[in-house]
Amino acid sequence: MTTAVTVPALPESVADATLVNWNKKPGDSVREGENLVDLETDKVVLEMPAPVSGVLKEITAQDGATVTGGDIIAYIEEGAVADAAAAPAAEKTAAPAAAAPAATDDKALSPAARKLAAEAGVAAGDIAGSGRGGRVTKNDVKQHLAGGSRRLEERVPMTRLRKRIAERLLEAQHNAAMLTTFNEVNMRAVMALRKKYQDAFVAKNGVKLGFMSFFVKAAVEALKKYPAVNAAIDGDDIIYHNYCDIGIAVSSPRGLVVPILRNAEMLGFADIENGILDYAGKAKDGSLAIEDMTGGTFTITNGGTFGSMMSTPIINPPQSGILGMHNIVERPIAENGQVVIAPMMYIALSYDHRIIDGREAVGFLVEIKQLIEDPARLILNL
Repeated sequence: MTTAVTVPALPESVADATLVNWNKKPGDSVREGENLVDLETDKVVLEMPAPVSGVLKEITAQDGATVTGGDIIAYIEEGAVADAAAAPAAEKTAAPAAAAPAATDDKALSPAARKLAAEAGVAAGDIAGSGRGGRVTKNDVKQHLAGGSRRLEERVPMTRLRKRIAERLLEAQHNAAMLTTFNEVNMRAVMALRKKYQDAFVAKNGVKLGFMSFFVKAAVEALKKYPAVNAAIDGDDIIYHNYCDIGIAVSSPRGLVVPILRNAEMLGFADIENGILDYAGKAKDGSLAIEDMTGGTFTITNGGTFGSMMSTPIINPPQSGILGMHNIVERPIAENGQVVIAPMMYIALSYDHRIIDGREAVGFLVEIKQLIEDPARLILNL
């Protein structure tokens, strides 16, 4: 019995998807639920599982094809078993006697990389993979063949996610009256609090207490005090939100993604840290769902994890504000008439000046500064 493999119904906000990285080729055995190919949308990469077990009979849509929900992309001969001996025999017949051994290894190769490695007679185990989960890409094979010394250039199309990121960044710059204001925060109190209670926090909650949870909690309080920063423009209207869905910018192998902490005003420190940890893991292995990144009323990005001293983050439309955290550096500051060394962080708020006045933007950052420098207020809700 032949079963058609069809693209599942895509979310309402997604028109189509692109097929990337077929994991099987015609004639391969497949198990029900095994990932056949990745579907890349404007927001996430989804796995396409096999609907039944059997042999992949035919692929009707190749890598790079654009598909929509319901499209047939392959056929599986249900219940059949691939002839394991047939493939090696065919390879032996086709290969010249003096040919180098074909690339065979447990390490996954993309179809293009497998073909190139086989033609060059390179063992996959000798190639360092840069793809997701150590997957060897075509470019990895090319660099290996070049011995890592020759100058290489390769023109590759942008991924859908990277194109969407580029579009949204340009949209923000073209459609918003964007401005950035700065302040600096003394991180001594938060760092002392973390050091004192870290072990107890981990023992109770199973997750480390990070800086981000303090900034999320501070942002929630500041957003309550300055609701315009939590608002959005829709045509000639301003939409105010009585909830705080905080987007946390996370770097992934495919680009920047912004999963959402829903109702952050109701979350405790442990809830926030667990939520961030979960999203970071999903971003790394490509399992973020579209629902994880839909919506959001405000965003926080932490360039400090990469060593950034200062930046002007770009707002994430239709949101009206984004908070940028940066590297913590010991600097001399004046304190009670004395010069002391303190762990300082620059913070930045980029905002849409169409609905947020300078007074509100500055006040928002001052509120963040005061809460972080006196974190007891966050815990006591003062």
